[in-house]
Amino acid sequence: MLQQTTVAMVRDYFLHFTSRWPTVADLAAAPLDDVLAAWAGLGYYARARNLHKCAQAVMRDFGGVFPSNLDALRSLPGIGDYTSGAIAAIAFDQPYAAVDGNVERVMARMFAVEEPLPDSKPRLKQLASGLVPKRRPGDFAQAMMDLGATICAPRKANCLICPWNGHCRGRALGIAETLPRKREKAARPVRRAVAFLAIRRDGAILLRRRPERGLLGGMLEVPSTPWERSDATPAASVTESHAPLPAPWTPLAGTVEHTFTHFHLIVEVHTAHGLDDIPLEDPAARWVPLDDLPTEALPTVMHKIIAHGLKL
Repeated sequence: MLQQTTVAMVRDYFLHFTSRWPTVADLAAAPLDDVLAAWAGLGYYARARNLHKCAQAVMRDFGGVFPSNLDALRSLPGIGDYTSGAIAAIAFDQPYAAVDGNVERVMARMFAVEEPLPDSKPRLKQLASGLVPKRRPGDFAQAMMDLGATICAPRKANCLICPWNGHCRGRALGIAETLPRKREKAARPVRRAVAFLAIRRDGAILLRRRPERGLLGGMLEVPSTPWERSDATPAASVTESHAPLPAPWTPLAGTVEHTFTHFHLIVEVHTAHGLDDIPLEDPAARWVPLDDLPTEALPTVMHKIIAHGLKL
C-alpha cells in the first residue's frame, strides 16, 4: 500500500484491510472483487491484484508462511527490489537495503550524486547497501525512510536538525536542496473519450468490468469509447459504435478530467435515462443500484463520471 502512496493516505485502508482480512489465509480466500472494492480510491490498482495473488502464492507455495529468502520474496507477485529488501530487513532482521524514493534522496544528498534519476538508481542503491549495519538492519531501514520523509524532505533539506549533517557532501557543497537531479519530463499526453451513463427506471446504472490486465484492471467502469490521444472528442459515428446499448443518448455540458501517472484524461459524458431492464449482450456489464456503489470496485475517475452524469 505504501508503494508511491503516503502513510496518511494509506492508514485507514490498512486498518480496514487488516481488520477484514487479519491473516494471509483470510486474504487469499477473499474474492478479488471484494479486495478491489476495499482498495477503491487508493489508486495504482495493480497493487491490489498483486496483493491478492501474493497471498494466494504464499498459501500455495510456502504453506502460508512468508519466505525469508530474498530471491523467494522477489518471486512473489508485486514484490520487487524495494519491497523484498524492506521485508527481509524489517521482518527477518537481514542486512538488506530498502531503497525507496526517500532513501534515494538521502543518498543523493549525502554523497552529492549529481547524475539525474532514474540513471542514478543503481549507484544510489549501491551506496545505501554499503551503509546497512549487520545489527538491527530493520531499524536502520525504517530510520532511513523516516529521515527522508520528515527531515531530508523533497522541498526542504532541514540540515540543521539532521543527525548526519556533519557527513553530508551535498550540504558541504551547498547543493543539497538541488538533489536528487531528475531528467526533464516529457509533457504528459492528453487522451479523450466519451462515457455512456445508462440509468435504468429504478435508478440503477450500467457498469462494466474492465479487462484483468492493463490500467484499472478488474475494476468497474462506466462504458466508454477507447481512451485515445486526440485533440478533439471522438466523432459521433465512432461514439455511437461504442455505446453499450441502443438508447437516446444526450451529451452533457462540460467534461470530466482526471490525471493518471502517464497521461491526462478528458471525458465527455452522454446519459440515457429511464431505460427498461433489457438483457445485456456484454457479459462484463451489469446493472448496479446507486445504494450499492460504495461497496463496488469503482476507481476515482469513475466516481467523477457518475457524479457528473447524475449532477451529484
